Amino acid sequence: MSTESDYKSNLLGHLISSSVLSFGSYTLKSGRESPYFFTTTLLHTAPLLHATASACASVLSAAPFAAAHPDGNGVKKPNFDILFGPAYKGIPLCTAVMNELGVRDAGRGDWSNVSYSFNRKEAKAHGEGGSIVGAPLRGKRVVIIDDVITAGTALREAVGIIEKEGGVVVGVLVLLDRQERVSETESKSAVGVAQSSLGGNVPVRAVLGLSDIIEKLGAEIGEENLKRLKEYRARYGAEE
Repeated sequence: MSTESDYKSNLLGHLISSSVLSFGSYTLKSGRESPYFFTTTLLHTAPLLHATASACASVLSAAPFAAAHPDGNGVKKPNFDILFGPAYKGIPLCTAVMNELGVRDAGRGDWSNVSYSFNRKEAKAHGEGGSIVGAPLRGKRVVIIDDVITAGTALREAVGIIEKEGGVVVGVLVLLDRQERVSETESKSAVGVAQSSLGGNVPVRAVLGLSDIIEKLGAEIGEENLKRLKEYRARYGAEE
């Protein structure tokens, strides 16, 4: 399994080379002028999707999503039953990550009881019917996986879907935490707000944060870009 430094550095390299992560001047929905932009619509090549799935699997294979210590057989059991990808961007993420977890399992059975599910935007009235594709959620511990959290609307919708189906949300994993205040009146980041809304016992984690971009890329992105990232963090950085 890759170390934390390895998977983050490896993923960042892929994100930059594919322009999923780019640097310049971008106006966000909030009206802020951001020195970087993250667009997951470009996560569609095999190498890029593999690097993304590998990084996500590394996070899911460690606490709090999996047992902090191996059991008597050396197995670190997962603390969830279902990986749920909200339509639409969460769908390829949950399927790719489940495939990566299966490859890493290598027949040991650590992850044999973990499944994936995702929702349809509109319920299907024929065939198997319903709005859920994949494993049933009733009575299951569910981790939501998505690209980013902005206003939290999509997350609340996903939680509502899972609870309606009888599942219990036990964690959230997103690709990027911008680590900036949601607004001038809210000192927490979108991830921090999500953590508060779900309660202290439901972990919300990000694969990457703005701090990783600054610390792991450094001068690789150019002194001017690095300077602007640090200035942006100083101006809009969220409380932990």
